[in-house]
Parts: sequence; structure tokens; C-alpha cells
Amino acid sequence: MATRRNLLVMGVAAATALALGACGATAGKDEAGSGSDGKPVGGLRIMVPNTPGGGYDTTARTAAKVLEDAKIATGVQVFNLPGAGGTVGLQRTVNEKGNGKLAMQMGLGVVGASYTSKSSATLTQTTPLAKLIEEAGAIVVPKDSPYKTINDLVAAWKANPKGLAVGGGSSPGGPDHLLPMQLAKTVGIDPRQVNFVSYDGGGELLPAVLGGKVAFGASGFGEFLDQVEAGQIRVLAVTSEAPIEALKDVPTLKSAGIDLVFTNWRGIVAPPGISDADKKVWIDVLTKMHESEEWKAELKKRGWTDAFVTGDEFGTFLTEQDKAVADVLKQLGLA
Repeated sequence: MATRRNLLVMGVAAATALALGACGATAGKDEAGSGSDGKPVGGLRIMVPNTPGGGYDTTARTAAKVLEDAKIATGVQVFNLPGAGGTVGLQRTVNEKGNGKLAMQMGLGVVGASYTSKSSATLTQTTPLAKLIEEAGAIVVPKDSPYKTINDLVAAWKANPKGLAVGGGSSPGGPDHLLPMQLAKTVGIDPRQVNFVSYDGGGELLPAVLGGKVAFGASGFGEFLDQVEAGQIRVLAVTSEAPIEALKDVPTLKSAGIDLVFTNWRGIVAPPGISDADKKVWIDVLTKMHESEEWKAELKKRGWTDAFVTGDEFGTFLTEQDKAVADVLKQLGLA
């Protein structure tokens, strides 16, 4: 039987600018450059459209730290603007037309939320900058869960689909929603019977899993590494084609006899109508980041797959993802 691949190649605080670690909130005018003059670029801001602690937040703050450490940019600010599965941040991005200093961290979740939230702002209105990474999903349970293997969980889930709640750090249409829906379909459960509980990012999902508010969680595996190492969470399976180096003892769904591969992705977009010069600055900055040893070390540390593409190539990818997500949501009666 051919592998059933998911074709969606997937990643209420105030909008307060949060400086990263040693990153200064501002940079002196004599320290900041345009990039073309050899000096670090100054004044860049990255919006995270969900709560702190999730995959978007981790990716944005990691990118900002690398930009600082590699002296590619200075004074990089990251701030959170959560709400409606990322579409509050999306609307803000679209409203910031022409603002060449602002970008939004995003991914598959925002694509889906733009449909399920019936957002008037769409990703097709933004300026695509770069796709950064891909990341496998994970099925996780708290340490005291009765389910020791993915097949234990699936057996119980099939026996009582509505009784076992699954939590995800995205709204319907996002990767943490599409993953359990695809998994349900693969193991013979009607996706419409799935009791999915939506959380606004991994930062909200984690305590729900730890507190037993859901039977299991579905999200990017990188969001749980600290808790896995601390023994608070167990990963029953990852959704990649091959085992994950950071979770060497964890089986893939395929190796457990479940014919599904699922991958999430994350990227960065800018507001509409920015100048060609500003777009070039962002793409140059992100390209230098991608080439840096600091970024390569973060990819390895976090188990992220390098999926770097920029500009028009990323724009084409976004258009394809938009259509693919819309088709899936229509099948589920959500769009």
C-alpha cells in the first residue's frame, strides 16, 4: 500500500515588544546599518501571532537571537499578538501596509485559521519573505498516562472517539488540528467524531497535557523537548518518515504500523506594499542567518529540518498550501 502522505507539507497578551536575552531593545543610530554597508541591520521587529512558549514563539526568538549573535542584525524585537488562531496578528500585519521593519512569524496554522476564523485578512495579501523550517509532529501524553504505546492509545481512541479528547496548539485548520484528523482517518475513525480541543499555541497546550485536561496532545515535537527530558511528558510517536535524532527511542507512526507521514512548516511574511529595498533587506538578513553556523547549530539542537526558500519561491509554496488547506477543510465541513 502506498504511503498515505499528508500533502500539506507542514510550524491575549498585549503587543509588547520583548527584547531577547542579551539583545538590546534599541540600537544607537551609529551602530545600526542597512546591511549593504557591512553593519548589522537595525530596527527589525518580528510579531508572533500566538502566545509565548509555542512553536512560532520559539522559532521567532531563536531566529532573533541568531541574528544578534551572528551580528547580522541588532536590536531585534519579538512581540506576541495572540488571538483567533493567529489571524489577529495576520490582520495587524495586513494593516501595517508599507511597514518594511515589521515581519510576522507564521506557518500552516495561520493558513488554516484564515479560513476557519473567516478572516478578512489573508496570507495572499502579505509579502512572502522566507520559509525557514519543517518539523515533524508528535503524539504526546503525560508521564502517568495509561497509554504506553501509540497502539495502546489508538485502540482506546477507536473504542471511544468522543471520550478521548485530543489537544492541539492551533485552531481548526492548523497543523495540530489536521494531524489528529489525518491520524483518525488513517486508523479508521471518522474525523467528525474526534473531540478536538483547540489551544492558542504550544504555550497553552502544554499545561493542558500535563494537567490531564486532554487524553493526548498533537503538536510539533520540538515544543515538548524540555518536558520530555524532564520526564514530565512521554512521546508515543513522531510523524516523520524516519526517526528523529532528538528522540532516538521514539517510533515513527509508520514503524508502528500506521501509514501516515505528516510535516509542519514555519516561515516569515511582511506586510503588503513594502518597498523592494526593504524586502531585499529582510531576505538578505534571513539568508545570512540561514548560512550562519549559529543557525545550523539551532537546527540540530531543536531537530528542525532545513527548508529554506525565499521570495517568489516561498510565495508559490504559500499559494499551493492555501489551496490544499482549503480543500481539506471543505472535506471536514469547516470551510
